[in-house]
Amino acid sequence: MQYRTLGRTGVQVSSLALGAMNFGRIGRTTQDEVTAVVDAALEGGINVIDTADAYSGGESEEMVGKAIAGRRDDIVLATKATLPMGDERNHRGSSRRWLITSLDNSLRRLGVDHVDLYQIHRWDPTTGDEETLSALTDLQRAGKIRNFGSSTFPAYRIVQAQWAAREHHLSRYVTEQPSYSILQRGIETHVLPVTEEYGLGVLAWSPLASGWLSGAVREGRDITTSRSTFMPQRFDTAIPSNRARLDAVEQLAEVADEAGLTMIQLALGFVTAHPAVTSALIGPRTLDHLHSQLAAADTVLTPDVLDAIDTIVAPGTDLAAHEKNDTPPALLDPALRRR
Repeated sequence: MQYRTLGRTGVQVSSLALGAMNFGRIGRTTQDEVTAVVDAALEGGINVIDTADAYSGGESEEMVGKAIAGRRDDIVLATKATLPMGDERNHRGSSRRWLITSLDNSLRRLGVDHVDLYQIHRWDPTTGDEETLSALTDLQRAGKIRNFGSSTFPAYRIVQAQWAAREHHLSRYVTEQPSYSILQRGIETHVLPVTEEYGLGVLAWSPLASGWLSGAVREGRDITTSRSTFMPQRFDTAIPSNRARLDAVEQLAEVADEAGLTMIQLALGFVTAHPAVTSALIGPRTLDHLHSQLAAADTVLTPDVLDAIDTIVAPGTDLAAHEKNDTPPALLDPALRRR
């Protein structure tokens, strides 16, 4: 396992981090299965666990808390807030009112008195940066969080938040958690240059592109991945963007074979090779999944392999741009672009 410094925090983190989205009803995992995965991940050198309040309605946090009991100080523990937690209109977003309540709920579910990294899961266009950063700074000063970061923010919002922190003398985001894979490289255009400029740590989610790069998705095979069962439109090869992904996967499989690598090693090695990326978040449901991904912990791709990847999917290109989660609201709601 490789270790890198998380931005400018001084905290040393593993190049692969354990994402807990599949813990609980989303991944249909039991507590015993979760504990076994956490045990194996820590034994494999992973020291970061990333969860969120919204994962299975808080069940993921509860399972993580039970799995790490007695060894919390050896783990860089991260969670998130902002996504809806029920139908109540104020149980979401990044207002001071909700962040304070949400963090207390997360700490209770995790069974800890603080988290190392508290992340705003998505930019909340209804809440000003000063409001959010002020609340996060107070939570940091109270000792409930050590650092805080953003997740899936557009580049201009990352810059705006950095400016707001300086303008109002508040603590700033020290990390960004974007989606990044061989098939979704759009953040190379704007987001990663910004994170490098401001010294932010980067925890990349979906490095296997929702399973497209797991080795299980190939031409002529039925697609039976877990993600395809509840997001079938993302794997319907009659859709042009999905067809483009499948074509790319077939070419990438040849590159992996020639290099003596699995598709997972190729995919994770690509993400962790970028100098702006600190860690790649893996989200295994089973021990078999975990072991296949841990096998990429020491993978270093050679320049010729990286060049071959660039030829298949050009730098800065998203093969499924419509699946990005950082689209400005005005592009999604016509009312916001008309007087």
